[in-house]
Amino acid sequence: MKLYLDTNIKSWYRVNFSEDELGHEIRDITFLELFKNIDRGICPYDTIRVQDSIIRERLFEALANIFQTDYNYIYKKWLNNN
Repeated sequence: MKLYLDTNIKSWYRVNFSEDELGHEIRDITFLELFKNIDRGICPYDTIRVQDSIIRERLFEALANIFQTDYNYIYKKWLNNN
């Protein structure tokens, strides 16, 4: 499944990580909404409504893929805006 900013996170996650039971708890939002909230200093855990660092890491990796950058760019954006 190709990733885009308008890709629904919950749907994408449940397809790619079907073994992770927490996937069904992810809020129905897009990667763009997640990125905008990170940029605004809103915690990604609050945005996706799941308190799991593995899920956050997977979503940050996906965002890095969309922006064709590395994971650290997304991670540092979160840390610097938080």
